[in-house]
Amino acid sequence: MKHIFITAVLLLAAMTNANAAQTMKAPKGGKLISDELLGIFFEDISHSADGGIFAELLQNGSFEYNPTERDGWGPATAWRFARPGHSTGRLEPRMDQPLHPNNPTYMRLYIERIGHYYDFDGWTGIGLENSGFDGISVKAGQKYDFSAFLRNVEGEAKEVRIALVRPKDNVSLAETTTSISSMKWAKVDATLTPTEDCKDAFLRILVLTKGSIDIDQVSLMPQDTYKGHGLRKDLIQALADLKPKFMRFPGGCVVHGGGDGFWGTYRWKTTIGPRHERKPIKNTWGYHQSMGLGYYEYFQLCEDLNMEPLPILPCGVSCQGAGGGWNIRGQTQSAAPMSEMDEWTQDALDLIEWANGDITTTWGKKRAEQGHPKPFGLKYLGLGNEELISPEFIERFKYMYERVTKAHPEIIIVGTAGPGSHAGNRDFETGWKLADEIGLPIIDEHYYEPREYFLNSRQYDNYPRDRKTKVYLGEYAAKDSRLIDALAEGLYLLHVERNADVVCMTSYAPLFARKGATVWNPDLIYFDNERPFLTCSYYVQQMFGQSAGQYYYGDCVRFEGDDAGVEQPVKDSHYGQSVVLNTKTRRLFVKLCNATDKTKTAQLNLSRFGSLKSATKTVLVGQPNDQNNYDNQPIAPQTEPMKIKKQTSLSLPPYSFTMLEIAL
Repeated sequence: MKHIFITAVLLLAAMTNANAAQTMKAPKGGKLISDELLGIFFEDISHSADGGIFAELLQNGSFEYNPTERDGWGPATAWRFARPGHSTGRLEPRMDQPLHPNNPTYMRLYIERIGHYYDFDGWTGIGLENSGFDGISVKAGQKYDFSAFLRNVEGEAKEVRIALVRPKDNVSLAETTTSISSMKWAKVDATLTPTEDCKDAFLRILVLTKGSIDIDQVSLMPQDTYKGHGLRKDLIQALADLKPKFMRFPGGCVVHGGGDGFWGTYRWKTTIGPRHERKPIKNTWGYHQSMGLGYYEYFQLCEDLNMEPLPILPCGVSCQGAGGGWNIRGQTQSAAPMSEMDEWTQDALDLIEWANGDITTTWGKKRAEQGHPKPFGLKYLGLGNEELISPEFIERFKYMYERVTKAHPEIIIVGTAGPGSHAGNRDFETGWKLADEIGLPIIDEHYYEPREYFLNSRQYDNYPRDRKTKVYLGEYAAKDSRLIDALAEGLYLLHVERNADVVCMTSYAPLFARKGATVWNPDLIYFDNERPFLTCSYYVQQMFGQSAGQYYYGDCVRFEGDDAGVEQPVKDSHYGQSVVLNTKTRRLFVKLCNATDKTKTAQLNLSRFGSLKSATKTVLVGQPNDQNNYDNQPIAPQTEPMKIKKQTSLSLPPYSFTMLEIAL
């Protein structure tokens, strides 16, 4: 049981890590809580990765789309055959002598005749065109890096013209010409700088010399990405503005595949290294994962945003849902033979070495070779994702848990309470029984409910305080995205914050959804090629992310009409409060939610906190059915300075969320 004691100590240290660097002493009356309460959960759902935060502008650049992923798909999906100037030729997808076994499909171009400039505005040759994800959005003067692997199959050296083209008049916005003579795969790099903005450009590649040539792994990446790490700046900035303390990835149901068994199981080792060596797989949500966004990029993003990484690994049991659906009761759950569980366990041990090992270790060296000699400092590791807590799952989870914690007692393991994490649910009860039996440090609860649940339920008030296992609320959301839903979630989070000695982490889900490709609603952030669209729920999450602290005070606020000293108004009151102190930043945060149709008055008594130097007030307010969407963004928080006294009265408008940030 030594490892259980050590992980318990580490958990306590994680919740009290401010003590070593405190700049002020917490006044009496506070309750020690987690300062890692708000994080994010990224899953490649609704094209959140390819066509989303991964900045690659081309779709199916490796020609690996296929009918097993979606009916009607094939290597040429998202590509058009270009044959201007009365040239003649043909395309042929091939798999012999590939660039890499993990990406076996490539395209061969046969150029039989180069025509004249009869039409097509002077274009000629044989080639391919790709318009990315609903068009390629480019900006004048910005630089875009093109790359591809080419191989001259027969004939003389091939002249190749590469251009960004405006579709309405077939005008080149940027172009370059290169020559390929090698009979072996050779990488070609070029930089394209458009002369004009264009929201729906496409990439054209034309071969201007007769003969045949192979092409694979075509890419077009903007140079201007978040910290130069290949992720889309505006979407990552939206995450940074949430001030998240951790990120769970890569899923979700993506982790362990769908109802067909293990076809979609996410194996982290095939997502690192050069892009052309990564192994793409079918996405649980019905599309293709190129793995251009892989484990290295996930860990790098965590480092860029100062988040703790929380990778989730499969534990030998598949998702019980068919095709990523939520109606998963009665579906089949596949399990790997116990004779194969050493392989799954070794994946976990190797990941820890990859993340934390120095360059003298096998996997630490691989991380260094990719560009990160310094260890990432992994602290948390999740095993499994909302599987049915079946006997097969329990046997395999315990097998991995015991071996990983024995080898790495410093790693805090996160388990699962299964789907539908509420009292009375068989998986929930069985998952918690397992957690108590093995001394699991953290258990992951998931639930999506109507707004009424979040307005009225206060389940964590009744959780036992003597359990070793803490709660990670890893997936939750009200089932709509109106202001009243965001306020319901905010009211619920106030109760979670009050119970942050039991609930140590939370993350809203899903995080992103692409316009026109959304398979789950609601989502926190919607987006198209031009910009993100931030929901009402996003702004509530943002205020909680900005107000992290180590101590909770429940008796500093009284609502007019309630008895003095009552920490929480009567049940179903639909208004609430929270006061949190961050001793490291010397900031006091007061959060007040009024989800009623009447103005509420809150009386604040902040005398115990000493001198109050300055304050700002942020208010999110509107009508209950207000909703931010692609055409209209009526709801956004407004921040202004305010005079603050130790005893202050605040008027809270109907349907509002208010946060005070006070410098001490």
